[in-house]
Amino acid sequence: MMKQNMDQWTHDLLTAPRKKAMPILSFPSIQLLDVTVKDLISDSTLQAHGMKAVADRTPNAGAAVSLMDLSVEAECFGAPIRVSDDEVPTVIGPVLSTEVEEEERLAQAEALKIPEIGAARTQIYIDAISKAIKLIGDRPVLAGVIGPFSLAGRLLDVTHSLIYCYEEPDMVHVVLEKCTEFIIQYIKAYKAVGANGVVIAEPLAGLLSPALAEEFSGEYSRRIVQAVQDQCFAVIYHNCGNTANITLNSILSCGANAYHFGNAVNMTEIMEKVPADIICMGNIDPAVEFRNGTPTSIFEKTIVLMQECCKYPNFVISSGCDIPPLAPWENIEAFFAAVDEFYNR
Repeated sequence: MMKQNMDQWTHDLLTAPRKKAMPILSFPSIQLLDVTVKDLISDSTLQAHGMKAVADRTPNAGAAVSLMDLSVEAECFGAPIRVSDDEVPTVIGPVLSTEVEEEERLAQAEALKIPEIGAARTQIYIDAISKAIKLIGDRPVLAGVIGPFSLAGRLLDVTHSLIYCYEEPDMVHVVLEKCTEFIIQYIKAYKAVGANGVVIAEPLAGLLSPALAEEFSGEYSRRIVQAVQDQCFAVIYHNCGNTANITLNSILSCGANAYHFGNAVNMTEIMEKVPADIICMGNIDPAVEFRNGTPTSIFEKTIVLMQECCKYPNFVISSGCDIPPLAPWENIEAFFAAVDEFYNR
């Protein structure tokens, strides 16, 4: 795909009476390629061919999205990760010690080095987008990165990070500054190889109160969007937390092209609150429906959600989050069939 006017793409998506579904669909490519997750995350050519295979299998998807792998950036900073054959990689330990005194943790935060872009697996993921763009010409190709507080939380330990926001805010801000700088440079590397945009996943912010969400996520997310978004580069902001409906002001103030919500919130409630000129996507449950449902159950759930939400012109049907690697393709295809059925009525 060559450079595309993504402002125009956003406008066209908003005004289209029949909108293409935008599920976060990448890891199930392992079934199409007959490889493992471990293979996929360590090989840029496999990732690109996986995105192409998914695009070929889903002619009615609105974009090709790369892996939502929220371990890549934390691993760059030195976090230990767990990799398996059929699950998305996860961070299994913090980089900053939870066992030391406050002063020592602040010193660790100040000493934390911002990794080079290309460190650990980042170069693989950048190369994958570079290759995918040459294979996929009928839709935008979107890279994926983690959001600032979600990255900081992985470096600090997720549970502890929520407490540190109250007890050690200065230390958290030191870490957030470094995370934000790294994420901006990482997105710019994707942009440089021709990505049409990026999905920024900020799920951990969905556990914060409105005031904390603004201070520890909203402010930094805004900086990232402002640093990378332009006419040819779109930003989709993803927050699958359960407080998304009460932190909407902070979320929407980051100025992204579109917003993606998880199944922890009521999508109708979100649509009622969001201005009609801001695209919102969501939120069929990836675990309950895509992974563990049946073609019949996901078909019905998708129709019902569209009946509730398509009366809002800014709604785009999607998965609530990243679709798991082993979600049966019969379920994925039933989701797309339901979208077609709804619009053909």
